[in-house]
Amino acid sequence: MIAAARRREALLELCDSLDGEALPLVMDVTDPSSISSALEEARAFAAERGGIEWLVNNAGAAESEPVTKASEALSERMMEVNFHGARRLMEALLPEMVSRQAGAVVNVASSAGLNGYAYVAAYCAAKHALVGYSRAVSAELEGKGVRVGLVCPHYVDTPMTDASLLKMIEKTHKSQEELRAFLASQNPGGRIITSGEVAGAILELLAEGANGSLVELDGSGPSPEGE
Repeated sequence: MIAAARRREALLELCDSLDGEALPLVMDVTDPSSISSALEEARAFAAERGGIEWLVNNAGAAESEPVTKASEALSERMMEVNFHGARRLMEALLPEMVSRQAGAVVNVASSAGLNGYAYVAAYCAAKHALVGYSRAVSAELEGKGVRVGLVCPHYVDTPMTDASLLKMIEKTHKSQEELRAFLASQNPGGRIITSGEVAGAILELLAEGANGSLVELDGSGPSPEGE
């Protein structure tokens, strides 16, 4: 297993929790040179294991602003993190997967890649781009032994959601409990999705998902036991 992230401390903590079985790679998906350096190390690590078989693109960032005050910088940032990073990694790794006629890619998009939400137009645009790109690539790879899938969660219990809650608290002066209940009510299933559900959907697509599959996680059904 190979794990990649921008912050070395958090990355090492993750790899330690996996009993040292994962290779930690410091990588910034917005920086092509960082991707290139990390992939060189990743390929060397995976060479004796038959190459890189699976790719999960899970890097993401969400920022809000009214469209009447839209900034070029925010729009570029949303595209770099949420779309171009995944695109660059796919374009780097897909040729060798196709050559082996084996491999799977799962891109973690968002319900924002399927719907539009007020005040996050740039984020929605980037996630729509990721969904459209993934669907096009999956069609292009049909019959070549490589599968591309998508996971599109609604609100998930993650640090990114926690950061959004802090901004909402500052603007609305409501309590965290009130705002978490509001976010849960915005999910069709009436509850916030767990990170375990997202991980489970990713693993299922990697292991046996059909090429072009899209899994939308909206909180329907019971919450996983123990989450």
